[in-house]
Amino acid sequence: MEARSDFIYAEPSFWEGMARILDFGNTLNEYNRSPSQQSADQVALWMDWGVVGSAIRKALEAFKDQVPKPVA
Repeated sequence: MEARSDFIYAEPSFWEGMARILDFGNTLNEYNRSPSQQSADQVALWMDWGVVGSAIRKALEAFKDQVPKPVA
């Protein structure tokens, strides 16, 4: 699974998404829970750096494909 930085938001199902159309009082908002604020911050920071690392790896692979190989 690829790293994500939006882990704290719960992903609603199709039917929950349809119900949100009529939810004028925002009663269906739901978030993933953490034992403490500090642990939520630690996980969020870890996931953010995972996304950064993934972007760097993709950029290096794209760059590697563009650089000509040295002739020995």
